[in-house]
This record gives sequence, C-alpha cells and structure tokens, in this order.
Amino acid sequence: MKIVHYATPIELARCYPLMCELRSKLADEAAFIAQAQRQQSQGYRLVGIERNGQPVALAGYRLLENFIHGRFCYVDDLVTSATTRSQGLGAVLLNGLAEQAREQGCGRIVLDTALNNHRAQKFYQRVGYSALGLHFYRDLAEGENL
Repeated sequence: MKIVHYATPIELARCYPLMCELRSKLADEAAFIAQAQRQQSQGYRLVGIERNGQPVALAGYRLLENFIHGRFCYVDDLVTSATTRSQGLGAVLLNGLAEQAREQGCGRIVLDTALNNHRAQKFYQRVGYSALGLHFYRDLAEGENL
C-alpha cells in the first residue's frame, strides 16, 4: 500500500471527514485546514492511505528531539475510517512512519492514547509498542488558579 502525504489546502480538505472521526471537536473544514497549516509550520506532517481516491487511514506526526527520547517521531493523530478498521491499515501507517523516522535518524516513535481507550492500547501493544508512563496535562483556562 502506498502512503500519501497531504500538505496543500486542497489535499487537507480531503482529509477533513476522516479526521473528524478522531477529532470530533473540529469546528469545520476551514478551521481544520487553518490549524493543520499552523501545525505544519511547527513540523506537523499528515500522511495516509487511500482507497478510490479517498483517505481511509491517516497519521499526523512530527519529528522532534528532547532529552527523554533523543530524536524521535511523535504521532499526534492516528485514525482509520470506521468502514476499514481491523484491516491492518493502522499498522501499515505506523510501520511506514517507523521506516521514515529511522531514515531521519530517529530512534523511537512516541504516541499517547487515553487511559480508557483499551482497544487502542491493545492495538499498540499488538504492533510492538510499550506503555512507559502516564501523560499528564493541566488546562490553563482563564480564571483558573495557577
């Protein structure tokens, strides 16, 4: 299967319906494209697998470096359409990203999933990923005591 990159506004627009399956808070196509372009300026890349000219699996990722992981690939988004799940497309995308990341000098792929997303956790473990810790965050909403 061929992995396709999406970068232009027209290409990103084709990804919007599928990305909505993962990110239900997306307001509309224009907002999605604008945010994707802002993220692209920060190194975000979007790749996918197509069937009949439409994306059926997507992965958004960045190549980063820090003191914890060294040079690594961080997967922001991974989604397979509801109609094509359990057909191995997610594994194909992650394996393709692993190959690209190795070529770019990365030693690891890192991703996050919700603690209650047991289906995703089983999938990640099945395709060779290990849970190494918890990801903590703090909302910085206006008026919250800091």
